[in-house]
Amino acid sequence: MKVAALAGGVGGARLAAGLEDSLQIGGGELSVVVNTADDFDLWGLRICPDLDTVMYTLAGLENPDTGWGLAGETFATLEMLASYGEDPWFLLGDRDLATHLLRAERLWGGAALTEVTADLARRLGLRSQLLPMSDEPVGTVIHTPEGPLEFQEYFVRRGQRDAVLAVEFRGIGEARPTAAVREAVSGAEAVVLCPSNPLVSLGPILALPGMRELLSEASAPKVAVSPIVGGRALKGPADRMLYSLGHEVSATGVARIYGGLVDGMVIDRADRDERPAIEDLGMEVLATDAVMHGPPDRARLAEEVLGFAATLGRAEGGRG
Repeated sequence: MKVAALAGGVGGARLAAGLEDSLQIGGGELSVVVNTADDFDLWGLRICPDLDTVMYTLAGLENPDTGWGLAGETFATLEMLASYGEDPWFLLGDRDLATHLLRAERLWGGAALTEVTADLARRLGLRSQLLPMSDEPVGTVIHTPEGPLEFQEYFVRRGQRDAVLAVEFRGIGEARPTAAVREAVSGAEAVVLCPSNPLVSLGPILALPGMRELLSEASAPKVAVSPIVGGRALKGPADRMLYSLGHEVSATGVARIYGGLVDGMVIDRADRDERPAIEDLGMEVLATDAVMHGPPDRARLAEEVLGFAATLGRAEGGRG
């Protein structure tokens, strides 16, 4: 079975790891299309937080406590930068820096981000295909009462404390899904929208010109997994962002964002009462234990998601 997953952040990375393990047992293939709109430059390096979170997780190197960064990381370089008077507000570990140094060198040499990412993933022994959503740069800008903020300024430096008035994807009009992304989605037998923030993790992927058409034209069933459980985000500020931008903070609210795009919605059992409202949007619903506490939960949820997608494929032939 060929699966294309759309992902960003820790939740997306964890389900991607579960999908990979499930597919490898049956000889399947996984391609993970990853958000790059929160990429930014720092100290001359190109930092790709979502790509690296997914890459480290698929490589089994991630910090299990945070879900991002590397396990057993040290921060001597940041300590030295602080001694020079720099503000080390973004935690780049000593081993993590090797990734950014190699990426920067290759990008400066003219290589595309897709090419660089494939090389880094290969060196770390990834079994799945790791795909940036676009080779053109896109930047997420968060509009707040204090003015516009670059995404990492809002998310990390200011600790997500600002009210979000609007979200802008700078450069999105000039960006396009890569050829590799198009091939992965069009050739997939199932497409999974991981439990990532629907506004700033999957939002930029879906906002790429041509991406929604690509998904609509794909014959594979499309399944989304809600990152909202019991009215709260499993991780990050998704619930607060949904509220401040006028969306219902619920699995149903997330389903409405994906309305007309997906065939099925996976929600937690805590939200099973929302099934009728989601079904009214034209989606089938699977209510299960959607919280991933560790690798066993990732594997179980991935199996259930793929099984759900298979039933949709048999029943409807996907939404083409």
